[in-house]
Amino acid sequence: MTDVPPVTRWASGGRRNDGYGRKFAELVDDGADVDGEARLADALLPRGARVLDAGAGMGRVGAALAARGHRVVAAEPDAALVAQARRTYPDLEVVESDILGLSADLLAGRGLPPTYDLVVCVGNVMIYLAEATERDVLARLRGLLAPGGRVLVGFHPVGGPTTSRTYPPAEFAADAEASGLRVDLRAGSYQLHPADEGYAVWVLSRADDGPVPTSFGHPTVLTPDP
Repeated sequence: MTDVPPVTRWASGGRRNDGYGRKFAELVDDGADVDGEARLADALLPRGARVLDAGAGMGRVGAALAARGHRVVAAEPDAALVAQARRTYPDLEVVESDILGLSADLLAGRGLPPTYDLVVCVGNVMIYLAEATERDVLARLRGLLAPGGRVLVGFHPVGGPTTSRTYPPAEFAADAEASGLRVDLRAGSYQLHPADEGYAVWVLSRADDGPVPTSFGHPTVLTPDP
């Protein structure tokens, strides 16, 4: 018997999701700045690093990182977005897969890196997962990290798009810790504005990688000045 993967909150949106791809296609065509996530991701990396864009959508973040010289693999389960990514960014390596379907063996079998210096999981991916799979997904991402690798996550904790969930920062931090990850930084934007309830950006690393550098001796939360 074949296991049927749980239905994600994204998939349950059906045709309501169609506007996402159109919106970003129009922004790209208009020359809009859609590289905010990629600029922060690039700052976290050495040159020529291996990057997994998990939940890549139409590929804009992965393509921006590839343009900066990194080896990027984009993974996306939505067939329409996979087709859009391949059409828009023909040089981007795109794997049609849910995060829970990814494994080092699957990637290596396709001639792709089995582990990564950075996993990017932005654009509200975490609040569109199937119910009760958050820890499984975070553990899967952790398992794809190279030693010293990190995960960049971004989502709306509250007030997210239709069919997405509310995901309080404290709950996410607990899920990350339970999945073998450590919170190194939390901010409120990809420009590292102070943390607030409107948007959450996280940098995570493997808990067993040892202490973070002395400048990050404790998890860093960027907070507004009093």
